[in-house]
Amino acid sequence: MDVYDYVVIGSGFGGSVSALRLSEKGYKVLVIEKGKHYKPEDFPRSNWNLRKWLWLPSLRFFGFFKLTFFRHIGVLSGVGVGGGSLVYANTLPRPDKAFFTSGNWAGLDNWEESMEPFYSVAEKMLGVRANPELFDSDSALQKLSARMGLKQEARPTNVAVFFGEENKKSPDPYFGGLGPDRSGCTFCGGCMTGCRHDAKNTLDKNYLHLAVKKGARILAENRVTDILPLGSPDGDGGYAVTFRRSTGIIFSRKRKVKTMGVVFSGGVLGTVRLLLDLRRKSLPGLSSQAGNFIRTNNESLILVTTSDKSKDMSRGIAIGSITRVDEFSHMEAVRYGSGSGFWKLLGVPLTFGNNIFTRIMKLLWKLISRPAVFLGIYFTRDFAKESVILLFMQHLDSVLRFRRGLFNMASSVTSGNPPTAFMPYAKNLAEEMGKILKGHQYVLATEAITGIPTTAHILGGAVIGQGPEDSVIDKDQKVFGYKNMLVCDGSAISANPGVNPSLTITAMAERAMSKIPVKSGK
Repeated sequence: MDVYDYVVIGSGFGGSVSALRLSEKGYKVLVIEKGKHYKPEDFPRSNWNLRKWLWLPSLRFFGFFKLTFFRHIGVLSGVGVGGGSLVYANTLPRPDKAFFTSGNWAGLDNWEESMEPFYSVAEKMLGVRANPELFDSDSALQKLSARMGLKQEARPTNVAVFFGEENKKSPDPYFGGLGPDRSGCTFCGGCMTGCRHDAKNTLDKNYLHLAVKKGARILAENRVTDILPLGSPDGDGGYAVTFRRSTGIIFSRKRKVKTMGVVFSGGVLGTVRLLLDLRRKSLPGLSSQAGNFIRTNNESLILVTTSDKSKDMSRGIAIGSITRVDEFSHMEAVRYGSGSGFWKLLGVPLTFGNNIFTRIMKLLWKLISRPAVFLGIYFTRDFAKESVILLFMQHLDSVLRFRRGLFNMASSVTSGNPPTAFMPYAKNLAEEMGKILKGHQYVLATEAITGIPTTAHILGGAVIGQGPEDSVIDKDQKVFGYKNMLVCDGSAISANPGVNPSLTITAMAERAMSKIPVKSGK
């Protein structure tokens, strides 16, 4: 049995930070990642290439984008070496002050002050800079913010993209030659279908790249199934970690390694599900709060098309601009690259209603009364060029709980109002954007019919708190009841940030790793 100092489960923002910082401190590190290892040329040219885009192992689709539905929420997430960085919109804002004083972690530290240096480190490592160029969808968001008198004019986003000379290889611009060569952004809008131009600062080009240089091993296409304490029940004697192929046949051979420490970094869907499984068998001392305090960033996604053929809404980076709507909310203009029109298959006219019957009747009436509008989305020649996605996010809190289900996890509401696809303010903004673009508004059919919203920023489930009676991890992200065990991913986020959370996940992991001592004898 191979022996490691730490096994890191997942290679997203928390896992990649953990891999590098532990390796730098002299530890022998193994990273186990469920998804595949991608090179720029491996990414699909558009999201119509479902086999390369979607993660659906049951259909032998081993892409990097996963769509999961629960009773109260639909979740968009990433799979692969680099985790969510492969599919996210490279947008890295810092949250507002309210984030640091609310939620489960409130009062356990002066979080804004404590986190400040780690945000700075994360921004440097991820190559954050302001988007240097705005395009048609960004101009439309600026017009919207001015017309609606929003709290703040739309401004360029801070993003993790290399804006060097287009399509020309440049020596590593970030790490003094220790990183890979890079190519400048072409503003093709294809960030979320995988950057084929080597411009997006995905984690395999910074944290993971440097971790491998320091000796870390990355084992892709494998999924952890069990973690068993060795010796004492609290893991003081280490753990046996069992895993098997995630892209193989159902009954693929199990393998084991021994490790003194474990870092859970599989994202909410990976980490929380594994914790719930382990609590029933190998790790019964895990807090009963595992799976509780799930937050969704209170998001709304609305598609707005344009009839103006002179516009190209696909040009730019995935999210090029952001505006503050009010003290609780932000809105961003999101785009896909030209040719990526898969989402139009799931689109229906923007529809609100108090119950499913009312909404279905409204949709049927729209189909009868305005068939050209209803069906127009399906006949767009290039959906990405003709549409913008408005992402509306709120700091306001509502909390879900995930528990074990028959085949997947199941959700329930524990406090606050349940997440909803129907946010009147977001609807008003989208309708005004429709006037600006001389177009129409659409939402996913799943949202219009069921009322279940979709989020790309699922958070919580293993949150920070005082003790195991109200949380899973302490303020240093160490798991209550077990030695050398941490959670470093979105599961540890303990309040709604109200903005894209990737930078915060990275900074929190940097802070957690700073608490780990250098390996004795290094």
